[in-house]
Amino acid sequence: MNTTGSQGGAEEAGANMLGGYWPGIQLYYPPVKYSPAQGIYEDLEAAGQRMKKYAHQTHAHTLIFDLEDGCRQKEMSRTLLRLELPQFKRRNEVAIAIRVNPFRTEEYEHDMALVRDLAEHIDVVMLAKAGEAYGAAEVRDLSSFLAGLNHPISIQPIIEHPKSLKIAPDLMQYNTVKHVVFGIHDFSKAMGIQITPENWTEELKYFLNQIMFEARIAGKGVIGGVETLIGSSSMPEKYIEPHDVRRWLDLHGENESRIVYKHACQEAAMGLTGKQVIHPGHIHLCKVAYTPSPTDIAQKVRILKAAIEADALLGGAIRIDGEMLDPPMFGKALQTLLRAHSLRALSAKDSDFAMTVLHLMPTQVVRENWPYGVIL
Repeated sequence: MNTTGSQGGAEEAGANMLGGYWPGIQLYYPPVKYSPAQGIYEDLEAAGQRMKKYAHQTHAHTLIFDLEDGCRQKEMSRTLLRLELPQFKRRNEVAIAIRVNPFRTEEYEHDMALVRDLAEHIDVVMLAKAGEAYGAAEVRDLSSFLAGLNHPISIQPIIEHPKSLKIAPDLMQYNTVKHVVFGIHDFSKAMGIQITPENWTEELKYFLNQIMFEARIAGKGVIGGVETLIGSSSMPEKYIEPHDVRRWLDLHGENESRIVYKHACQEAAMGLTGKQVIHPGHIHLCKVAYTPSPTDIAQKVRILKAAIEADALLGGAIRIDGEMLDPPMFGKALQTLLRAHSLRALSAKDSDFAMTVLHLMPTQVVRENWPYGVIL
């Protein structure tokens, strides 16, 4: 679904104007992995070979190297990243995120040394348990630290506790924060809520809505919850239309795949800007849920062209396919195109058309439809 290829500088400029590319589908990648069969952890050589074989070829939008809860061999993992990140070949397509330990812990200080030394190879620092110990000052101090480095790095605070949710507007006030993460498992633990892999979207819906409400006001994105269900089947990447996906799920998909896809569709419909996965087989499944399909994009282009032709983009109504559409619906059509653009799934031609539509709108109207740091 990635159509960027040779779009080059024009697309980068468009992305910057819209507040940058979205985190999209983020794959948790363990730097040093435990082998149940052997009962031991990998050594650096084995971990490096695995990274070259799998991490370098990922189709995820973001690779997350977890140095916090999912990492037992922390020092060895940092050593591995020092060796391997400078060799990573797909920086323009895949963002590199480091999930660091909680603020001002001993491990956090080691993580910051790693970030400082490898700054040019890192795009995002994900701050675990953001704000729980020292409040929004954690993001403020981390922002100051990152500002002194030689490469722009953004922060994704992970909201994992009601204390963090309470100060969510404060965590989002910094320019270094473009998206926040809803850490559903730690959050539910802190609340004493027993969530289930099948129904957590409903069980935590109230709190996710709170985060989304604050993020929308602040002009930030929200990254959805990580799924724990793991099946054994992977959907081929040639399936990108909804009817093809449904057919594959009906004929070949397992119950786990159906649940993960349903959750991803729910999150995408709510406007979330990313989703974390722990299994490579979930990458494409969640991508197609989050990314507008080619058919959907073509329909939205047709709607916007008809609105422009009728001079109804900012006022008036037109009838298309038996439905009466007015400016709010035109805004939603534009959002679909910009969403696809932010997920690197819009052709150069359609990206240029979306930018043309943006420039036909007053700045205030643009920000109503797209709050993520628009520059016009």
